[in-house]
Amino acid sequence: MWRLRRAAVACEVCQSLVKHSSGVKGGLPLQKLHLVSRSIYHSCHPTLKLQRPQLRTSFQQFSSLTNLPLRKLKFSPIKYGYQPRRNFWPARLATRLLKLRYLILGSAVGGGYTAKKTFDQWKDMIPDLSEYKWIVPDIVWEIDEYIDFEKIRKALPNSEDLVKLAPDFDKIVESLSLLKDLFTTGHKLVSEVIGASDLLLLLGSSGETAFRATDHGSESDKHFRKGLLGELILLQQQIQEHEEEARRAAGQYSTSYAQQKRKVSDKEKIDQLQEELLHTQLKYQRILERLEKENKELRKLVLQKDDKGIHHRKLKKSLIDMYSEVLDVLSDYDASYNTQDHLPRVVVVGDQSAGKTSVLEMIAQARIFPRGSGEMMTRSPVKVTLSEGPHHVALFKDSSREFDLTKEEDLAALRHEIELRMRKNVKEGCTVSPETISLNVKGPGLQRMVLVDLPGVINTVTSGMAPDTKETIFSISKAYMQNPNAIILCIQDGSVDAERSIVTDLVSQMDPHGRRTIFVLTKVDLAEKNVASPSRIQQIIEGKLFPMKALGYFAVVTGKGNSSESIEAIREYEEEFFQNSKLLKTSMLKAHQVTTRNLSLAVSDCFWKMVRESVEQQADSFKATRFNLETEWKNNYPRLRELDRNELFEKAKNEILDEVISLSQVTPKHWEEILQQSLWERVSTHVIENIYLPAAQTMNSGTFNTTVDIKLKQWTDKQLPNKAVEVAWETLQEEFSRFMTEPKGKEHDDIFDKLKEAVKEESIKRHKWNDFAEDSLRVIQHNALEDRSISDKQQWDAAIYFMEEALQARLKDTESAIENMVGPDWKKRWLYWKNRTQEQCVHNETKNELEKMLKCNEEHPAYLASDEITTVRKNLESRGVEVDPSLIKDTWHQVYRRHFLKTALNHCNLCRRGFYYYQRHFVDSELECNDVVLFWRIQRMLAITANTLRQQLTNTEVRRLEKNVKEVLEDFAEDGEKKIKLLTGKRVQLAEDLKKVREIQEKLDAFIEALHQEK
Repeated sequence: MWRLRRAAVACEVCQSLVKHSSGVKGGLPLQKLHLVSRSIYHSCHPTLKLQRPQLRTSFQQFSSLTNLPLRKLKFSPIKYGYQPRRNFWPARLATRLLKLRYLILGSAVGGGYTAKKTFDQWKDMIPDLSEYKWIVPDIVWEIDEYIDFEKIRKALPNSEDLVKLAPDFDKIVESLSLLKDLFTTGHKLVSEVIGASDLLLLLGSSGETAFRATDHGSESDKHFRKGLLGELILLQQQIQEHEEEARRAAGQYSTSYAQQKRKVSDKEKIDQLQEELLHTQLKYQRILERLEKENKELRKLVLQKDDKGIHHRKLKKSLIDMYSEVLDVLSDYDASYNTQDHLPRVVVVGDQSAGKTSVLEMIAQARIFPRGSGEMMTRSPVKVTLSEGPHHVALFKDSSREFDLTKEEDLAALRHEIELRMRKNVKEGCTVSPETISLNVKGPGLQRMVLVDLPGVINTVTSGMAPDTKETIFSISKAYMQNPNAIILCIQDGSVDAERSIVTDLVSQMDPHGRRTIFVLTKVDLAEKNVASPSRIQQIIEGKLFPMKALGYFAVVTGKGNSSESIEAIREYEEEFFQNSKLLKTSMLKAHQVTTRNLSLAVSDCFWKMVRESVEQQADSFKATRFNLETEWKNNYPRLRELDRNELFEKAKNEILDEVISLSQVTPKHWEEILQQSLWERVSTHVIENIYLPAAQTMNSGTFNTTVDIKLKQWTDKQLPNKAVEVAWETLQEEFSRFMTEPKGKEHDDIFDKLKEAVKEESIKRHKWNDFAEDSLRVIQHNALEDRSISDKQQWDAAIYFMEEALQARLKDTESAIENMVGPDWKKRWLYWKNRTQEQCVHNETKNELEKMLKCNEEHPAYLASDEITTVRKNLESRGVEVDPSLIKDTWHQVYRRHFLKTALNHCNLCRRGFYYYQRHFVDSELECNDVVLFWRIQRMLAITANTLRQQLTNTEVRRLEKNVKEVLEDFAEDGEKKIKLLTGKRVQLAEDLKKVREIQEKLDAFIEALHQEK
């Protein structure tokens, strides 16, 4: 009974506790009460079956505001009996402070997370520039050695700026004002909560024993503990709910506030950061320029010391010079095995007057090209090799003259020389030429590369140009751009409409993917003034306006249009323009995309990158070509050395000089024999026809001798010396030709025949006989012909023999002429079945009639009288033969000539015994042999003339001819086209290709070795 009453009281206490609990509406089910409350037996809930919890050896202490484990406290023993109520105001105050600390800490963590997320989003908005890292020179990535990055770090946003992105905690506290009532519910309620909290902190492994002890305590003690535990449970749940609401409100507010603030400040932050980045890049640029200037001065000093001989070592060729030599050899190589020149070079293409020559001059740091306003100045490709050196000089590949580029007079001379070479390369009837002019430019600080300036692309052929000029320029440009490793530097004029560009379509055809094209927009200063929309320039630089693609885009300024501006003035104007340009300030252009200095660095880096990627592959292709050529040579010419065109020319030169020297070894007797024979062959007709025959027609010896003397004097004064010199010169030519052309047996090489013939003709053409030779020879010949004294019988017999030979030769020629005139005789007609023509029959009848006349009068003079011609014609007509008087005269000339020569030969035989009468001057003798004396005089003149000419030949003319031959060979040696024309054939071409390929491979191997050493 007592137990039932006690249980009912306990239930009333619990119900009152539930009804009067702060912040709870409605009844609270018993199942939701804390374990401590459910541990008490309630009789008013018969359906409830309370389960006694198992004993726990340890209890995880926790807080509703944090998951961190609390500090374990020491347990104090519980005393049984009535516990008096204590005052816990210090604990209540500490609890309030602890709750406020957790709220502030949670808000700070949420705000920090939001700030970090905002910073990451801002970081993602910055464009990725890693793809353009190759454009920035390597020295920029190594600039940290010279730049104080501490100052840069200070210029960047600090932690205070990041904290500004955090939410406003004052507003968060205001949103959490609902929690204020929780901390101001009254002193009693807070005391109970704090007591309950102290009770929870005291729970441990012996908690269940402590609850059992309460069953034996007083009734007031039980009522106190029941109300305290209920309020504790309700307040703990309320605190958890308010924490969740505050956490959600703080998160929503911080997110919305951060988004709103980020939208407002993102653009300002980006603009500010871009401006700071621009200033930083300009600062880097100035530092880089200062370092380059110092580096240039140091290099100049070092190279000057090397030039002065302070270091006693021979300087090796620079890497770019070795590479340029390889390109020069390849330009002369005609690949017959489809091995093409795929080595990189920078090909500068652009429309006419687009400024490509000016860009090239800015890279070379000198105004080296001819100037013109709207006129085509670049008429042939110009290969410019840039390299470092102590002095700023330029020189051509085929010349040793150096042009000092720091002196205006040398610059003018260089421009004039380039213009002359271009005009020389252009053939007649053409405007441009594909022949390349090779120029080396050295100077301190120059970027090492090889550039080729091509003629500007035109759209219309104007007056004064060849009709095929446009097509020729296109073919030249395509020939250079079709090299898969060539870097195309496409120059576009920014001051004209982009739609007028021609070169962009040509470049897009040759490099559709833009893997080796660098686009350069020139005259940006004029474009900024003239273009209505600056965004159009931005579209060009971003590659969105043209269909072509490119590795990089650059904007440059090449001066104010004044041809007298210096490079330094143009560079200063360019830098000043871009520093003040709106294109940079409004971020339409990036700092690394402007100035020719950045362009030069980017092109040089791209050039060497392409060289390193392709040079070894090119070397391998030439190794295969060399193997093919060597195999072909071994199969076709196994026993011959591989002599190229130059080596063959040297060999032929030595042979020709040896043959010229052989002329001096000809014996005097041989010279005189051939000279005498040749001279007589030249003058015999004149002697017989103009001297001997007219004199022989005279009636007595006195008249004969007088006629002979007069005609000999005339002949000697006018014709004979000149004829003698001509004979001597022709004889020298014949002997020289004989030595040059006659086979040398097995050693003869027919590959030299064309060259020897050309040398012979050119040498003879240049050779001139001494002008004084004729005068001295005339005196000698006149004296020889004046002598009539034959000293002995031997000379007399020699004269007779000479006369007989001359007369027999003439008689033989005369009989041959008569046979051709009258046709074959009866023997030939019967034996060879030949017939006479009608004309020959008339001549034969006329001949027979004239012979009858001569038989009647053997002393007939040399000419027919008119009545005799009429008689012969009538006699022939009586036999039915119609003849013309001219035919009778022609026939008479040959018939009488034969008759005279036969008579002279008979007389010559009679004079064989006439030497005795000659000594007596033919006194008391009917025999007169004045004709024998004439031929002796002629024979003696021929011998003396031959001897004189022989001396002149051996002593003077042969040496002069040898000198002419050497001069001709030297001229041919310098004329490459002449050697190609004269030394031809498969053997020559194969040896030439083999030599070129070996030279290219050796130079490539040396260059690759030096390239690896530089790495």
